[in-house]
Amino acid sequence: MKFQSTAAASLLFSAAVAAPVVERQATVTDVDILQYALTLEHLENVFYKDAISSMPEQEFLDANFTSEYYTNLKYVASDEEQHVLYLESALKAAGATPAAACEYTFPYTDPKSFVALASILEFVGTSAYLGGAGLISNKAYLGVAGSILVTEAIHTSLQRFNLGQVAPANPYGTSLGINPVYTLAAAFIKSCPPSNPALPVKPFPALTATQGLPTSQGISFTFSTKLTLTQKFYITFASGLNVTSVDATVSNGMISTTIPTTISGQSYAFVTSSMVTSLNDSVILAGPAIVEVTPPSPQFDINQQ
Repeated sequence: MKFQSTAAASLLFSAAVAAPVVERQATVTDVDILQYALTLEHLENVFYKDAISSMPEQEFLDANFTSEYYTNLKYVASDEEQHVLYLESALKAAGATPAAACEYTFPYTDPKSFVALASILEFVGTSAYLGGAGLISNKAYLGVAGSILVTEAIHTSLQRFNLGQVAPANPYGTSLGINPVYTLAAAFIKSCPPSNPALPVKPFPALTATQGLPTSQGISFTFSTKLTLTQKFYITFASGLNVTSVDATVSNGMISTTIPTTISGQSYAFVTSSMVTSLNDSVILAGPAIVEVTPPSPQFDINQQ
């Protein structure tokens, strides 16, 4: 089965921030990263438990998912709970008060839209751990982050396969910094306990894909943004190890560009102030938007040993 992911991707557009944030410091501590990771894990934990409690197995069967998939879904929910418990324990051991779960809004309406959204969230989670790893100084924390990253990647493949997408759509994971990740996560956070510690994050203005997904390499594509663009700008795509900037034009808030040939699978698009081959916050004007790009046919040399 193959579902369009347009609606799910378009849900990730709101930059309204309910969780307390502070301006990003020059130095982010390990406790900051643990609180950031816990904030994301709380979101996933509630996301899966809400779905399982509100949609019985029969609804998934009626939507052409299998009993095996539903069983795996319960394992995923268990994984996310374990991630929360571990991070809470690590923060307490470090002398910090763990952030509590927030109130969320997840606008899926049925099993199909839930699985489409789950695939996106799991991929973003994988990107978050990959991007945050370089900010961790404690080797023990870094090892745990790598372990959780692997599990999030497994969850991503599970969801992509059950959507009828190519699960290994890119030979490499895509790293995403803490501000772009939080820009996406903020779309689902309705309110948080005022006692939660402020996170060292600063969400960017929203960028939204406005046409059908998945798309393909070399295809003209449009985005929308409420950001007023008066300076020269580019659309920069992050996909696997590739960061590719391309020219773009804007008219009435609609940005037109072309999907580059270096983009494959779930990828991220940004409005940037310059053409770059690596992303940092200083060049990002808006985004990220989620873009699903169908990979070309696999190419390999059967004789290469």
